[in-house]
This record gives sequence, structure tokens and C-alpha cells, in this order.
Amino acid sequence: MLTIRREEPDDAEAIAGVHIRSWQAGYAGLMPDEVLRRLNVRAWAQRRQDLGTADPEHPFTTLITEVDGVVTGFTTFGPYRNNQDRADLDPTYGEIVTMYVEPARWGTGTGRALLGAAREALAERGWAEYRLWVLAGNDRARRFYERAGLSPDGEESTYTVPLSGGRDPVRLAELRHTARLDG
Repeated sequence: MLTIRREEPDDAEAIAGVHIRSWQAGYAGLMPDEVLRRLNVRAWAQRRQDLGTADPEHPFTTLITEVDGVVTGFTTFGPYRNNQDRADLDPTYGEIVTMYVEPARWGTGTGRALLGAAREALAERGWAEYRLWVLAGNDRARRFYERAGLSPDGEESTYTVPLSGGRDPVRLAELRHTARLDG
């Protein structure tokens, strides 16, 4: 049975594993293979711990899904980040910063459950509108969000992916999607 709960400090490695496996499956063909191959669960878990995402006082909240005690997905949300900068928050809007589901769980309702829980929590915090960014080439995610009522609002950004060996980074287009929470 699928359960949803708030992230705890001991969840960092499990969340990082879901995050990386989701990137490797979902971004294959969008990001360079070398980038997807070099992703490291321990490093990503340490980054989560350093950011303090499990701290109840953190401006962003992470919810996780579990099945039989195994983390199967997560979403992080909070105030909107101007220019996707965690240090420049706009309290006017809510934002889903990340949402990833274990690839083996795609199509099982896990993503819908996470999105519903995030929407409910954003509305409880008083936001009437929320936003999220998605890679323009990630057709699967875009279809998922658009079926859930989010629409591209015309804002675009660039996600920069560093490459090794001093090579120029890869720049991927991102589209911002928006939806109302109050109706």
C-alpha cells in the first residue's frame, strides 16, 4: 500500500537513489550519457543533508511515498524561487521544485498521489497559484503535468549541465508551467 509522509534525515540516501534512477531513465536522450553515468547516490544524499531539507523549519518541504517501507518517490515544494534561486524567494506563489518517482513505479498513481499531496499542502499554506519548471524535451513529464491541469505560461529558462574536461556545458530549455490551487 502506498503511503505518503514527510522526509526525515535518514531518508536522504533513499531519496537520492530515486532521484538518480529517475534522472537516468527520464533524461536518457535529453542529457549527455556521461552526465547520467557519473551521478552518485552518496554525493546527492550528502547534498540533501547539507541543504537541511528534512528540517521542519526549512522553507521547502519534501514528501516521500513508500510501499512496504521502501521509498518510491518524492516531491519538494515551497515558495517560488525567482530565477530558480533558493536564496531569492517570492512568497506570492508556491512552487513544486522537484518531483521524481522510481521508474518501475511510473504509471502506478504514485506521481498523481505526490502531486495531489503537494497541491494540498501548498493550498494549506495560502497559495492560490503554483508553478514548476520542466525540461522542454521531457514529453512524458509535460504530458503528466498538463493532464493534472498545469499549463505552460510562456516563461522559459535554461538548465545548464556541466561537462567534464573543460568542455562547454550543455544548455537545455525549460518551460514553466502554472496552475491555480483555488479552483
